[in-house]
Amino acid sequence: VQLVESGGGLVQAGGSLRLSCAASGSIFSINALGWYRQVPGKQRELVAAINSDGSTNYAGPVKGRFTISRDNAKNTMYLQMNSLKPEDTAVYYCNYVRALSSGAYVPSPGYWGQGTQVTVSS
Repeated sequence: VQLVESGGGLVQAGGSLRLSCAASGSIFSINALGWYRQVPGKQRELVAAINSDGSTNYAGPVKGRFTISRDNAKNTMYLQMNSLKPEDTAVYYCNYVRALSSGAYVPSPGYWGQGTQVTVSS
């Protein structure tokens, strides 16, 4: 099962981008998924997660600006990013995630893709 991210690019502050995460295999619709991002020298952080029932969760810095969605018929997940800021610059990754009772999410180690670079200029 492979996850492939796409849709990154260079955009000015205030602009928008839509990332896609395409999955192969038959487990897509029954699993929760998440978008992560990482900048050099920092840990990869969860940006948004979507459960199998479509419910969503967002990290504070992106709440109200980013929207996560999924199309199970196409085995694809999306991240619509609006009002982008220079601090959103990072490599963005998608992955399957597991929700803990604490509300935190744990990524699946074996499913990291290559990521897609998002660069927001000021």
